Amino acid sequence: MQPSAQPYEERLTTPRSWWLISFLIGVSFALILLPFGTLPMLGGLVGGTAAAAVVASSYGSLRIRVAGGHLIAGEAKIPVTALGTAEILDPEEARAWRTHKADTRAFLLLRAYIPTALRVEVTDPEDPTPYLYLSTREPQRLADALREARAAAKPEPA
Repeated sequence: MQPSAQPYEERLTTPRSWWLISFLIGVSFALILLPFGTLPMLGGLVGGTAAAAVVASSYGSLRIRVAGGHLIAGEAKIPVTALGTAEILDPEEARAWRTHKADTRAFLLLRAYIPTALRVEVTDPEDPTPYLYLSTREPQRLADALREARAAAKPEPA
């Protein structure tokens, strides 16, 4: 069994505009604290900006990886041998699978600011999860990495 030739890794970072919003939250904290003086105002600017930036950074810290014969999506770790076909979802189809086509038993790793996704069937009969929905900016690369990892994980005939 050989590891995947090209491991895949993607961080689902937040958009740049969220960092501007973090600064604006700091400005709003500064304005709230302005009546108490300059020092509290500066504290509000720094503290509010820092708190909002930490929230934005932690929300965008999720990773999707294909390495060592496993798909690691957030905190989930699934062997690639338990996965079936991968379907690339364009923005409209991804929205449909997030809403009216969604199955409540599915594993969803979604970020609303990423329009495209990959839907991967789960073929393990012991697992009640029908599919994985993974928000990704590069669905074709992720699908290729999963296909390569599944091919590498299959035992070679003797």
